[in-house]
Amino acid sequence: MGGSRLEQTNALFRKNLMIQRRACKTNCCLVLFPLLLCSVVGGLQIAIRRSSSTEPPTRLDCACSNVTIDENAMGGLSLGCPDECPLPRAPRWPPLLQIPPSQYRAVGDGLFPFTDLPDASCRATGSCPATFLVTGGNQSFVTSVMDNMFFPDHSASVNLTDVATLSEFVLATDDGTFKQSFLQNKCAPNQTLSYPEQFGNEIANRGNSLCASAYQTLEIDVQCTEALMRWRDNLKTINDELYRGYYQGNNQNKTDEIAAAYDFLSSDQGNFNLIISYNSSNSDDVYYAVEFLIPILNEGGSVDIPNFAQVPRLANMASNAYLQLRQNGFKMSFDFVKDMPRVARHLGQFDISPLVGQLPFVWTMELLFPVILTNLVYERQKKLRIMMKMHGLGDLPYWAISYCYFLLLSLLYVMSFMLFGSVLGLSLFRQNSYGVQFIFYFAYMNLQISFAFLMATYFSSVRTAAVTGYLYIFVSGLLADVLFRHYVEDVYLSRRWITLMELVPAFSLYRVVYEFSQSILAGRYMASSGIQCVDLSDPTNGLAGVLTIMILEWFLFLLSAFYLDRFGSLTNGIRRLALLVRSWIVGKHFQAAQQQNTQLQEFRASIEVERADVIKEREMVEQILQESSSGYSVICDNLKKVYRGQDGNADKIAVRGISLCMSHGQCLGVLGPNGAGKTTLINMLTGFSKPTSGTAYIEGMDILLDMDRIYTGIGVCPQDDLLWENLTGREHLMFYGRLKKLKGTALAEAIEESLRSVRLFAGGVADKLVRKYSGGMKRRLSVAISLIGNPKVVYMDEPSSGLDPASRKDLWNAVKSAKQERAIILTSKLHHFISILKGAIFRLRDCFKNPNGFVQIRTEPKDLDALKDRYGGSCVLTVTAPVGEEEEIERLVRSISPAANRVYCLSGTQKFEIPKEGMKISEVFRAMEDAKSRLSILAWGLTDTTLEDVFVRVAKDSDSSTVT
Repeated sequence: MGGSRLEQTNALFRKNLMIQRRACKTNCCLVLFPLLLCSVVGGLQIAIRRSSSTEPPTRLDCACSNVTIDENAMGGLSLGCPDECPLPRAPRWPPLLQIPPSQYRAVGDGLFPFTDLPDASCRATGSCPATFLVTGGNQSFVTSVMDNMFFPDHSASVNLTDVATLSEFVLATDDGTFKQSFLQNKCAPNQTLSYPEQFGNEIANRGNSLCASAYQTLEIDVQCTEALMRWRDNLKTINDELYRGYYQGNNQNKTDEIAAAYDFLSSDQGNFNLIISYNSSNSDDVYYAVEFLIPILNEGGSVDIPNFAQVPRLANMASNAYLQLRQNGFKMSFDFVKDMPRVARHLGQFDISPLVGQLPFVWTMELLFPVILTNLVYERQKKLRIMMKMHGLGDLPYWAISYCYFLLLSLLYVMSFMLFGSVLGLSLFRQNSYGVQFIFYFAYMNLQISFAFLMATYFSSVRTAAVTGYLYIFVSGLLADVLFRHYVEDVYLSRRWITLMELVPAFSLYRVVYEFSQSILAGRYMASSGIQCVDLSDPTNGLAGVLTIMILEWFLFLLSAFYLDRFGSLTNGIRRLALLVRSWIVGKHFQAAQQQNTQLQEFRASIEVERADVIKEREMVEQILQESSSGYSVICDNLKKVYRGQDGNADKIAVRGISLCMSHGQCLGVLGPNGAGKTTLINMLTGFSKPTSGTAYIEGMDILLDMDRIYTGIGVCPQDDLLWENLTGREHLMFYGRLKKLKGTALAEAIEESLRSVRLFAGGVADKLVRKYSGGMKRRLSVAISLIGNPKVVYMDEPSSGLDPASRKDLWNAVKSAKQERAIILTSKLHHFISILKGAIFRLRDCFKNPNGFVQIRTEPKDLDALKDRYGGSCVLTVTAPVGEEEEIERLVRSISPAANRVYCLSGTQKFEIPKEGMKISEVFRAMEDAKSRLSILAWGLTDTTLEDVFVRVAKDSDSSTVT
């Protein structure tokens, strides 16, 4: 058995290799498809890198060799540092208030209906003040607070020795020049403020080396900027003024921006309520520039001053002014800000792979599913799988070779995906461990293949399977991105629901790609370099659970697919198991005899009148089944097939209970019109369909129990040509010859002999692809396939259909030669088998009309007259006379035989059927000669019943028979 499976595996492998060699362009395009996605994503990433600045965003706490400092202004500070090092102790930074640039500050230029704004001429000198709008329910109280907003009012330059002493000064920066200044109610000429500032010299953490941090202290000089506090009657007026200045500036290349606005509501000496309005919009340049001014990080690696510095500073200014007005000695000091301690991280270059999302990568990985599914369904739709099985191919070799081929294709696809992604610089592939990626992708590809095997059992059309496959990957990917992702990110959702959703293969894949992508994003802000092997034990990412689910589903899908492929449904498997158990307990022969007796009683009760030859054949089968060794190749024991009616229709009885037996050297012809049940009988004997009742024994093996063993010794020519379009005729015979254990010289000789016997050898026809064959050539190739390898039993379902007379004659000569060593069962329509009987010198051992209405003929050395006597007991008299004498001619024939029946009358020619019983040929000749003297008979003839007449009568009787 092991050697047989090895030979079958070798035959199937060689056949698939020939097919895939011819489809190499399609396979190459499929394997290289990931290059398309990686090229698009990688090319977009390269384009963005080149169009953006070559120097990455920098930080003051990095130690780099290319530090340049412009001591005149903070905006001149330029640092270049590709890596960010650990920051165990951050320096202190003064809190800064963001104000509009000088050229964009609010002035009296007619945009606002107020006269308390500064003259527009200040824009030329860059001395425009920063305007703050104020309102409230108590104007006198608010005015007092406004007077204390900026303090102290220094008239000369100030030199401080520590950052902490800056709390009394309101430091500000604008979003245009990024220069620092300090706000005063009134500025003296050239008034400056000097204070020391610490800058970090950070040593990058490369590899496993330690990092240290050191800091430089620089003296910073900033200029004074005048601040104006302007009263407005209500908050609506302030809102209009804020919006008008900002909107006009964005749309007319001109602006009158207000620095900020306060609404003190109902504040008074005992109550302090406050609403602050500020500008929260910043350009990207503002974020980058402010990074080295205030190192407070947000998620994107930039400083959002409005959220982290603007609001606290504005609130602190109003709070201190209120406390000073109360004169209670309290002060709310805003001394400095500091960065949080952090570990080392690599800022790196711009990477787009985590930003495009998981969906494109998931769709690309799923693309093989419809490809695998359609390949499997193609062999199912074309019945190539069952054709190979009927010629001896076992389930294990088929599954092994098919699975290995799809696995190899999947591995090439995955390796291509990872290789192109890494070469094109996508961090999703580069930073995550290649070993971890391969483990998960390998597990998913196996799961995808087993899932395709399972789904293939539910499809019979390639087109339906293809549409369903592509629809599945599209919808499942969208659901994973829209629905499943939110569930994964929802920390309040039970992880059991996540695990349940991951049972869908597409969701498992999405979770894997999602965790890989998230690890890259996290690596930009923490000391992380993607998913590594040690991270599989981390329960937060859930990768260990996903891997477990994929492996378990892999085996579950394979087992389910194998079960459904073998039994078709759960109930069929249970029924087959019960039949096996019962056969082991009671024994097959006893069971067969018991079933036969029951079925015989049912059959006899259902048929009112049964021919004696049918009963004789059934009794012969009963007797053979009682013998321990019958020596017969084929025994059919009351085979019956009923198709259950649907939608209220009656049951359709296709085969009514066939009993027959055949030995080696016999050729059984099953003849009848369409619908007589010929093909259904062949399908039951070859395992295409299961009988409703009864059974059959092929070489002593039961078709209900031992079909796998039966397949190794039979040959089949099905009604339809089940061939591969991309193989030649010679390659077909080579494949099926190997399945029949032919090797080397014996295989080559058998192929040559088969090709010659069906006239496919000359002219290089054998080496042409089957898709270039005509219908007749395909039919002859199917016959050759059924005969190769010396099978003990051969089934041919209408083998001569579509053949010209010469090819039909050669075909039946081949069948005649082949039947000497094997039993052959063939079916044919009536006119086809007439040519068999005429062309080949076949004799009859027996012939009878079975319960289905078709004729069974066995070839034995007897005369064809037995068939004619049984179904054609009449002669045909044809008389031609002038028109008008038809009635005279009919009276003449009636005088010869009163039982004569006129078949037709056309233009003076009449045809009569005269029963042979009681008829003498001499009397017919005498009567016709006497009639010539008184009637104008032009011609007449008497012939015996032809074979064609016999089979036409059989067909008519079959159509008019009543079925019970």
